Amino acid sequence: MNKLFILFTAIFFLTMRAGLQWLADKTMFQNAAVADTTRFAVIELFTSEGCSSCPPADELAARIGREFDQEVYVLAFHVDYWNYLGWKDAFSQPAFTSRQQKYGAHFKLNSIYTPQMIVNGKTELVGSNESLLRKTLKKELELSMTSVIHLSIDTIEKRNLTVAYKTERTENEILHIALVQRQAVTNVQRGENAGRQLHHVNIVRELKSVLLHGPASGTIRLTIPDRLSSNEVAVIAFTQDENSMAITGAGELAIK
Repeated sequence: MNKLFILFTAIFFLTMRAGLQWLADKTMFQNAAVADTTRFAVIELFTSEGCSSCPPADELAARIGREFDQEVYVLAFHVDYWNYLGWKDAFSQPAFTSRQQKYGAHFKLNSIYTPQMIVNGKTELVGSNESLLRKTLKKELELSMTSVIHLSIDTIEKRNLTVAYKTERTENEILHIALVQRQAVTNVQRGENAGRQLHHVNIVRELKSVLLHGPASGTIRLTIPDRLSSNEVAVIAFTQDENSMAITGAGELAIK
């Protein structure tokens, strides 16, 4: 009787162990992503809740993101230079203004502005210009890309998320890894958008960058903002030529 009990106990624990291993493997599979190397476009939207002309661009970015789904990656960078108008954009960061200024110098613009979209680091346009955006996306999605980005979750500890990355065939490129908040709604009380309810998608909450000199692998730690759960954020990574600013590859990682 004791031997039979021991046998059944051993079988039970072996079955449980196999099941847990399957679950772990399944979770790792769900938390892994590989960049689409044939068709993609990265839209960087520079916007602000303090800018009255920005809401149409935010809406356009959301609509394009839904329409193209897996092919287009939207990143909303909220800049801080409109905060003096009476409403401080809680998503704004000086680093995002600096990124836009770098683009301004690259495109030889007299000044930076909102709303502005940059597509694949190659084309800049007014963020609400839907016809030009669609024309630009059509052109970019017809191109063949070569850079590959592998992403996976290494560890999640409380609000700290460690992302493992691996790149191939990169040379003098920068790997940008962004933690984005999928959606947000803000009731603006002051400034140019006073009384309006603004809807945002893929808000960049944190951006970290690594200079690459050929194929590389490593990890980057990101922090999930307070009051957000892991299923409310995602990771978007893209590689960018250091000199030409052209984006050569992109991938997205859902956190499950």
